[in-house]
Amino acid sequence: MRKSRVLVTGATGYVGGRLVPRLAEDGYTVVAGGRSLAKLRGRSWANDDGIELMQFDALNAESLYRACQGCEVVYYLVHSMEPGNKHFAETDRIAAENLARVAAETGVKRIIYLGGLGDNDKDLSEHLRSRSEVGRILSAGAVPVTILRAGMIIGSGSASFEILRYLVERLPVMITPKWVATLSQPISIRNVLDYLIGSLGNEGTSGRTFDIGGPHVLTYRALMELYAEESGLGKRLIIPVPVFTPRLSSYWIHFVTPVPASLARPLAEGLRNPVVCKEDSITELIPQRLLDCREAIRLSIEKTEQQMIETRWTDAGAMPVESVIPGDPDWAGGTAYTDHREVVVNDSAEQIWQRINRLGGNVGWSYGNWLWRLRGAMDRLLGGVGLVRGRRDPNFLRVGDVLDFWRIVDVEPMKRVLLFAEMKLPGKAWLEFRITETGEGLRKVEQVARFVPRGLFGLLYWFAVSPLHDYIFNGMLLSLAGKDQRKRKKVLG
Repeated sequence: MRKSRVLVTGATGYVGGRLVPRLAEDGYTVVAGGRSLAKLRGRSWANDDGIELMQFDALNAESLYRACQGCEVVYYLVHSMEPGNKHFAETDRIAAENLARVAAETGVKRIIYLGGLGDNDKDLSEHLRSRSEVGRILSAGAVPVTILRAGMIIGSGSASFEILRYLVERLPVMITPKWVATLSQPISIRNVLDYLIGSLGNEGTSGRTFDIGGPHVLTYRALMELYAEESGLGKRLIIPVPVFTPRLSSYWIHFVTPVPASLARPLAEGLRNPVVCKEDSITELIPQRLLDCREAIRLSIEKTEQQMIETRWTDAGAMPVESVIPGDPDWAGGTAYTDHREVVVNDSAEQIWQRINRLGGNVGWSYGNWLWRLRGAMDRLLGGVGLVRGRRDPNFLRVGDVLDFWRIVDVEPMKRVLLFAEMKLPGKAWLEFRITETGEGLRKVEQVARFVPRGLFGLLYWFAVSPLHDYIFNGMLLSLAGKDQRKRKKVLG
């Protein structure tokens, strides 16, 4: 017999993706909710006992009603601060109001919300102010709310950890903003999950707000020095200067780490605010061993080196509908250009898939890697994501994961993978690989690039890069297909 029915919103995000399987292991029936059903289905726990998948959008009250039906508790892990959303505070406000109303109308007994630390004053950053506002909106509703306020979360794949890791690893000498002297009380992702799960089974947490943090308070500079020690990198020279504005800080983070400037800026603004726990009553209600910063960093480094990153900051974010169904010019809203290449080979589907499955990240793109790196560098200069995001897992393609400057929007193992471009482009682009049986004991490998231009510049862009396709796409296709090439054909449309 399973325990109560629980809805986890933001189940494809960094925290939600780790919380869902742990709740199911603990005996709860978990409704894993997110905007993309395809992303939910791609999670390793999607078919586990006790887990149901539910597509919903917190901005759509009707879909929220469906998600909340029959659930006693809702974990509210929705956050709209993602690349490209400049109005995340307003979006979060609307989503929280929807959830508070729908939860009351559907009989939800409690909401558990993971918010952010920070004194609520005029100097609080927009990001932290929005986190606090969401908590107030939820608490103003009829359903009792448990609010857990956390500062920096240390864990493999978290945005905070990635920023820390790349800054320290790539810069032996750092000219830093003055926020490196700001006090922080980081907490391990392991301890965050224990508090979230512990709150569910503890009625003493209902209707209350708690600060959660690790055992130590320290500066961001001290965190950088700890990371350098645990990584064996040696002492880093850190020179704080007062001239770094949040905008300059965001550009600095953008060019050194995988986090784009549009996301780095609100994060950088929040780094000026001390995020320290004001009280620790949660430690008595939900006792656990709190990992200190050194232990949390060490575990994160181990997970990263072992390539066992369960979730990553890049997991969050919507996959627009138009990215899933390319190839229909009328539906897409204009002319679609296609570069279609194919080759027939003797290699098995398993052999071909293994090559496709390893594309991107540290391995690269099988052919013309210098051109891919050049394109990634140009994208970063334009404010895009570039190639630095890499991939979460070097041996496994999962819907919703990033693959350098692509996002995986569809996967059929041994048959097909579809990628949607998230680089700066004057239009929308897809790249698809397909493996099909020919009926003669041979396999056909297809590589299809599609582009829907936006305006005149989009048209000029396509015709400018088309000559490069002959070089890089031909080489990549033959590399993926292996050496035994029986027949090769290019089809342009």
